[in-house]
Amino acid sequence: MEQIGRRIWAIPEGHIPSRSVNEEHALISHEAASFLNATNEVAEVALTLFFTDREPAGPYRVKVPARRTLHLRFNDLTDPEPVPRDTDYATLIASSVPIVVQYTRQDTRHPAIALISTIAFASDC
Repeated sequence: MEQIGRRIWAIPEGHIPSRSVNEEHALISHEAASFLNATNEVAEVALTLFFTDREPAGPYRVKVPARRTLHLRFNDLTDPEPVPRDTDYATLIASSVPIVVQYTRQDTRHPAIALISTIAFASDC
């Protein structure tokens, strides 16, 4: 298979609301990154969060097995610290092998649930 993806990705917009209309896991407001690793190697992925008024947090580390996908909710990240709610941030993603990254936000603060999704920005580095 032809190689697909990049090793450096950026999501310049991030914000997890602290409120949700329902506490059921599927309906909690969240942000997520979906990773596609189409290579034959494990992708070792490091996420670093940048803020407007404090030093960066991270790296948060995850592994995506070879020829697999991983859907990672930012709400579930706790090490080295939980991702703060109601706080603007940006994410830099670095992978040991080329991957594809898609960003999704589900905002359930109101009964009319909003969902947005886009491919993250990839660098040629």
